[in-house]
Amino acid sequence: MSSILQSLLDPKKSWLASLHMKTLTNRLRNYGLRYDDLYDPYYDLDIKEALNRLPREIVDARNQRLKRAIDLSMKHEYLPEDLQKMQTPFRSYLQDMLALVKREREEREALGALPLYQRTIP
Repeated sequence: MSSILQSLLDPKKSWLASLHMKTLTNRLRNYGLRYDDLYDPYYDLDIKEALNRLPREIVDARNQRLKRAIDLSMKHEYLPEDLQKMQTPFRSYLQDMLALVKREREEREALGALPLYQRTIP
């Protein structure tokens, strides 16, 4: 059953998945975002920890892209066409660090250690 599901979700094999990926790419390019920008650090503490471990320049660029996207959305505008063509929405900057953080968390849980970070109510 899982192989059928994987083939349906693979953009190289399924026309529906490739159509979804193309639509998502166009929408992200309209605002100048990357797919990794859509992750919410308040929702998942692993993402927050991964963002804390990334270099400051990468986090600053992410924040700038998010601010620009919010500004364009509020103005009901899109990026100019020449800037849209330069965008790389599926170029990942967070996935490697996120995988490392998740592996470390799972290892700590397997060893029975206390978690490094916990959700607190402000």
